[in-house]
Amino acid sequence: MLSWALTFLVFALIAGVLGFGGIAGTAAQIAKILFVVFLVLFLISLLTGHVAVPAA
Repeated sequence: MLSWALTFLVFALIAGVLGFGGIAGTAAQIAKILFVVFLVLFLISLLTGHVAVPAA
């Protein structure tokens, strides 16, 4: 999920540089929302003590 937030952030930066204001604003908002969702899920996982174990 963090990768999606970073993808939309990069997309927003590129669109902003190229002058697409509306698209850049929308992509930035999506990136912010996804980042907050990721952060909340991360904090919940820390509080509950669940640890993701990679498959061998």
